[in-house]
Amino acid sequence: MLSDLPRDLAEEVLIRLPMTSNRAVRSVCKKWSTLSKARRFTMQHIAQAAAAREFMVVMVISHRVYLMSLNLEKGVEPSVNRQGKLISLDDSDRLDICQVYYCDGLLFCLPFDETRFVVWNPYSGQNRWFKLLPRRREMSSYKYAIGYEESKSGRSYKVLRCGDCSSGYVEHELYYINSKDATVPITTNPDWLIECTARGVSLKGNTYWFAQQETPPDLDDVNIAEVPDFLICFDFTTESFGPHLALPFHSLYDDTVTLSSVRDEQLAVLHQQQDTFCMEIWITTKIEPQAVSWSKLCFLAVDMKPLIGYQFEPDSASFFVDEFLWFLSEFLWLSRVVDLFEYPRQSEMDTVAYIIGEDGYFKKEHFGGSSDMLFRPRLYPFVPSLAQIKLGGKRKRKRKRLQDV
Repeated sequence: MLSDLPRDLAEEVLIRLPMTSNRAVRSVCKKWSTLSKARRFTMQHIAQAAAAREFMVVMVISHRVYLMSLNLEKGVEPSVNRQGKLISLDDSDRLDICQVYYCDGLLFCLPFDETRFVVWNPYSGQNRWFKLLPRRREMSSYKYAIGYEESKSGRSYKVLRCGDCSSGYVEHELYYINSKDATVPITTNPDWLIECTARGVSLKGNTYWFAQQETPPDLDDVNIAEVPDFLICFDFTTESFGPHLALPFHSLYDDTVTLSSVRDEQLAVLHQQQDTFCMEIWITTKIEPQAVSWSKLCFLAVDMKPLIGYQFEPDSASFFVDEFLWFLSEFLWLSRVVDLFEYPRQSEMDTVAYIIGEDGYFKKEHFGGSSDMLFRPRLYPFVPSLAQIKLGGKRKRKRKRLQDV
């Protein structure tokens, strides 16, 4: 019987199994379930995943969440492989997801009805559902972000929902993952605008967005090329938005600008010019909610027109940066290897990975089609963590809550 194996031998067997086998392992017997959840075993597995050149990402395709492995081992043909479907939280496959965000090993998943959301640790299997406050009719759209506040007792996770009103004001709600606190809407009047389709990026527990200066609706003669653009950060510790953070370039209306984190240490920004198809990636040397500085030289500049022949969608491209690889979603991946996911503009859309390497290397990988024209495939790096989603008591109230910017 497997349950009769000595502890040391059982651990040796379990550590050799991929992370995606954890659910099956825990169903074998109580002993194996206990071992797989032990902190020492979990830390070994996490260290093993971090050291591997087979990097893990979470990908959203056709409203389902998948775990993918990206193999960039030298001397081996680069590949992208589907490892498993992660969204079956209750052994069913009937939950359609429209948005996913990642922070510290946790996934925020939003179903289509937008009446609730789930925060989920795919590694530990922990998850917790939350009801959202009723949608306000005057809100044209909502944006979401997940982050945390660091304290002596650990990390307290929070979810932010921002509602954009057509009349100009913004309404915010905070949901406290580790406490019983209710959430109350707070209204602000920012001087900036974040596009409704823009995706925030989590970095060190805070979330950053690309934003532009809000222009009064009566100024029709404003030259769009002159509208300032910058980054805006939501600080989950102070529970407030920070000042404008300068970018190393100025973008035009139809340019693509999208953000990513570099191993949760620095921020990367991708800028693709609409008129030249030139794509640049810049990386910060310092990034905080109140301040930013950039490397003096552009990290990477590529003319994409000879490679793919079109521009990434300005409102749907996403990418991430790691020590070994760069990955862009609609999508692109850059390290010594560049991967690009194409989203064709037709009724049946095929998600294609373009792997572009040194010395003219080029390869395509197909991930199947989707008939949904509205929701684009999304990509997020995934590193397993010990983040806990457990309910605590009432949190201490802050002197300051969300403030006008």
